[in-house]
Amino acid sequence: MSKTLKPGQKAPRSGQYEITGPRGGSTGIERTVTKGEPLPPPLKSGQQYKLTDPTKHGGKRGK
Repeated sequence: MSKTLKPGQKAPRSGQYEITGPRGGSTGIERTVTKGEPLPPPLKSGQQYKLTDPTKHGGKRGK
C-alpha cells in the first residue's frame, strides 16, 4: 500500500494524487499537484492523498 499524505503537506513528486477516505478507501477523485506544492484541502474531513500516477518527465520547460 502506498504512503498516504495529509492535506497541506508538500508533494514529494509531481503527478496525480488520489483522495482517499479516512480508512484508506478509494474515492476515485484525483488532483494534479506539482512537486513542492502543498496538497489542497480535501472534500471531507479525514481524507488524505495517495500518489497514483507520477509525472514521467519532471524537467523544466523554457529558456
